[in-house]
Amino acid sequence: MEVLDLFPRSILKGTLPGPLQSALMQLSESVLSNPQASPDASPKLAGQLSQQRQLMPNQPGVQELADQHLLPACDRWIRHVVDREPPQGRGPWVQGGYGLQMIDLWLNCQRAGDYNPMHTHGGSFSGVIFLKVPNQISGDSFDGQLCFHGPEEWHLQSFRTGMAHYVLPVPGEFYVFPAWQPHSVMPFRGDGERWSLAFNVVAVPGQRRPPAIRF
Repeated sequence: MEVLDLFPRSILKGTLPGPLQSALMQLSESVLSNPQASPDASPKLAGQLSQQRQLMPNQPGVQELADQHLLPACDRWIRHVVDREPPQGRGPWVQGGYGLQMIDLWLNCQRAGDYNPMHTHGGSFSGVIFLKVPNQISGDSFDGQLCFHGPEEWHLQSFRTGMAHYVLPVPGEFYVFPAWQPHSVMPFRGDGERWSLAFNVVAVPGQRRPPAIRF
């Protein structure tokens, strides 16, 4: 017998190199030690978190993160998904027929009881980079986990499976997914802070190098 898992959703997972992870941790520590020096990102976000602060391209590690890791990850997603379609169905998403541009990057600081309700993002792609995780966040509970939601209700007791996928946050790991992918972050209990970065990217047809968009 064979089991066929139908209708997959493609989500890319990667790991940052140690030096870049350290640089982003130092940047986050600097921002959170003086939060008023960075724009408050919370008014345009769904998260009910302690701090959500906008980051800028000229801050340490940000440009390297975008150019060497996140934008290539978005391109990898496009090639993985679109190249499996018939040529006439790919539209502008052929190799060299589009450009990718990051338009938002922000720092999330989550404390006990904070959460991010199910939501989607603007643009073409979004993602999260985990930087700091309290020890009590583990696979033993839903606490502090990132959840990707499917199009139907998930209810394991009635065998409605595959409609939710939980990701345990691990410092240095990142995930990239289409901006339309619903996701949420569970609250956690206990001491400590959960730090992550989140971002939005647009794919621009017909422009291999789109005009600069400051974020």
